[in-house]
Amino acid sequence: MRHWPENQIKIVMIRHGETASNKEQRYLGKTDEPLSEEGIKVLQEAKDAGVYPEIDYLFSSPMKRCLETAKILYPDKEPIIIPDWEEMNFGIFEGKNYIDLQRDERYQAWIDSNGTLPFPEGESREDFDNRCKQGFQRMISYLMNLLKQVKDSKLTIGLIVHGGIIMSLLSRYHGGEYFNYQVPNGNGYICSLKGSLKKPEIAEIKKLWENKL
Repeated sequence: MRHWPENQIKIVMIRHGETASNKEQRYLGKTDEPLSEEGIKVLQEAKDAGVYPEIDYLFSSPMKRCLETAKILYPDKEPIIIPDWEEMNFGIFEGKNYIDLQRDERYQAWIDSNGTLPFPEGESREDFDNRCKQGFQRMISYLMNLLKQVKDSKLTIGLIVHGGIIMSLLSRYHGGEYFNYQVPNGNGYICSLKGSLKKPEIAEIKKLWENKL
């Protein structure tokens, strides 16, 4: 298995721009909602301010809000779609916010579990984490094939994904608690990839907008 020295491959994980449901703090999972006008404006302003680094290759969730974000931030890059990186299935919580759910006993039970219970009629954290891992391994396999073809293996990879995907991947491959990696729309993390195809790790993590905005 090929090993990568630290800092050889950088990964820029970006949460998609804001949608109408995001602004109202509603659970937005399987609903294929587009970006809001305000979300587009904020992304464009951040891009113009030089927040987002240049990348060599781009990976994305297949959902509309991620693909629209990819087109705004990296219009010259054709995103490689990772089907496993759809957002979590929130079940009966989909489209609702904490105000709508405050009298729902099932919601209170989920809160009391620190988000570890499966969403009613939705997805469990374990199943979600497993498909996030599967998507990550799919991306790694693509990179391994790519590195056989290019002389310069110092690459910067962009990921346009959902907040849940970022939390799952970083807690698995960098360590720490799942909810420690929450980020606002359009924000994210820059990190380096090390290890091998069998045991990839994420290192040197820092906030994308650190010292920028």
